[in-house]
Amino acid sequence: MPSHLTRRSLTRALSAATAVASLAGALTACGGSSDAATTTDAVGTVTVGRVSNGAARQTRLKVSEVTSLNAELPAAVRERGTLNITVGALPDGFPPLAYIGGDQKTLTGAEPDFGRLVAAVLGLKPQLANATWENMFVGIDSGKADVGFANITDTEERKKKYDFASYRKDNVGFEVLKKSTWKFGGNYENLAGKTVAVDNGTNQEKILLEWQSKLKAEGKSLTVKHYASKNATYLALSGGRIDAYFAANPGVAYHVTQTATSPNPTRSAGTYSGAGASLQGLIAATTKKDSGLAKPIADAVDHLIEDGQYAKWLAAYHLSDEAVAKSQVNPPGLPLSDS
Repeated sequence: MPSHLTRRSLTRALSAATAVASLAGALTACGGSSDAATTTDAVGTVTVGRVSNGAARQTRLKVSEVTSLNAELPAAVRERGTLNITVGALPDGFPPLAYIGGDQKTLTGAEPDFGRLVAAVLGLKPQLANATWENMFVGIDSGKADVGFANITDTEERKKKYDFASYRKDNVGFEVLKKSTWKFGGNYENLAGKTVAVDNGTNQEKILLEWQSKLKAEGKSLTVKHYASKNATYLALSGGRIDAYFAANPGVAYHVTQTATSPNPTRSAGTYSGAGASLQGLIAATTKKDSGLAKPIADAVDHLIEDGQYAKWLAAYHLSDEAVAKSQVNPPGLPLSDS
């Protein structure tokens, strides 16, 4: 497992319910990567949230090529006419970000959908491939893939080999029962007296245990619980045995949609930067260093922000609280000491 805290968290925290046996077979046959079944749209439109199995509201967006941004691309990519996108969602996927959809074959989720939006702005045809986390980077290193869209955190360690174009906040968050009145409010002191569940070995566990130590030094208590499975954690939440579940924010957003019509619906009670108090963690499109792709991709993201498609994409996946105002090329990342 790479030293990617958010990805590590998601792998542990999000459901593997969308994995299918045929996908595992493809993984074995292709050495950790496979071409992805994807949806197609008429030129000038991108449908996001298709076959999302309830994770998103299907939304059709109009997206036109921006010729000035196409002109920024490296000549080889522009002449080829495709943007080769890799998504590290094998073998299990991680909804709502990247997983096999309700038709049991199509790669869907917020990440591949955003890659298709960026390709459309650049005037390129998206070619998506699904890979294991490790082979996603192998594909970028070898030049087989132009860019990775897979909830990849900007870290100083990764900058040694890759360029980044940021497009989403890297957040963790609290899930509580909808009837609860508790809010995090960005202040760890609001956790005093609470019982909170967290997954072992995750970034959010590290953060939560630090807050527990601070509260203890102040003479206050925070009870931290670990459960053997995701289902056990949700049963504890619905049964009132814990006050909140601290998890990767996209996973919280996804589970809130899944419980909306259940007897015990949940809600988000607040988010926090996955990089800690001093730095807003960022998720970024990842390209081979000095490939010349990071800037045109960042400019394409900014175009989507300015034209409103970006906000609609996030809203479709219930991730509006992870919006950024502008894409940045190689912004400050998770320090080497935490990478």
